[in-house]
Amino acid sequence: MELIHILENALEYLVQFAIVIFEFIGVGIIIYSGIKGFIGYVSRSPKMKITLAQGLAIGLEFKLGSEILKTVIVRDWTEIATVAGIIALRAALTFLIHWEIKEENKDMQEQEERQKAEEAAEQEE
Repeated sequence: MELIHILENALEYLVQFAIVIFEFIGVGIIIYSGIKGFIGYVSRSPKMKITLAQGLAIGLEFKLGSEILKTVIVRDWTEIATVAGIIALRAALTFLIHWEIKEENKDMQEQEERQKAEEAAEQEE
């Protein structure tokens, strides 16, 4: 019985450590992406929105991973409900960001195709 308590405590400490690491990585990625996105905005980079959105999505996925790990150590239903709400919100944000990335890629592709068609029309003249 003593071994089980030792293993439970070890698991709890390991999960808490992993939660902090995942949160730290997620925040670091979001900060880095924000800075990179701002630099892209200032330099008027056409891929700035995609770069920022991809960084935010990756950062949120790390933070979502930490929330999932929290479900291992929560003990009562109010904590579980809180964690579930946070997971749902972060999953929705991640979904919306991925949708935005897809739409932005599609818009950029259409713009490139129009530009190529205009160049081809100019060469024919």
